[in-house]
Amino acid sequence: MKTPMPLPDRGFNTRQFKSALSQFATGVTVITTRLGNGHFLGITASSFNSVSLTPPLVLWSLSDRASSLPVFTGNSHYVINVLGAEQTALAEQFSKPAIDRFSGVEFTLSPTGLPILAGATAWFECHNRSRYPEGDHIIFVGEVEQCAFTAGAPLIFHGGQLISFGK
Repeated sequence: MKTPMPLPDRGFNTRQFKSALSQFATGVTVITTRLGNGHFLGITASSFNSVSLTPPLVLWSLSDRASSLPVFTGNSHYVINVLGAEQTALAEQFSKPAIDRFSGVEFTLSPTGLPILAGATAWFECHNRSRYPEGDHIIFVGEVEQCAFTAGAPLIFHGGQLISFGK
């Protein structure tokens, strides 16, 4: 693991920076993939964004200290599940350490056999196209191979809290 470079004096500290970032509302996703033993892995992430329409590219990021990093960097595909307003419990379930985060979770399988969570307002099955280390995170760029959506109210992350928008 690399040692982070100290920040120059910018007139703010990490806590203030994180608090300022929390004022930007984001959607909430669960990124799913398959482990080498056939079991599934899923993590909650709010760092999701579109990159390009041609080719269809999206991005998300993961801490370079995440225990799931080797799985996501090594796998060829993953699914980004965009959570709906009623899925707060699901976001919390996939954000906590657990032996089986999929316990009690309804899902179907994507064309490559990866979990698509029931009730997600959209999903994107992506080829793991490229990765870029930046700061203390790895940025994943996925090329979308399949996607679908169902119109619905989104689950939002703002101010450090999950908010069911449109309820």
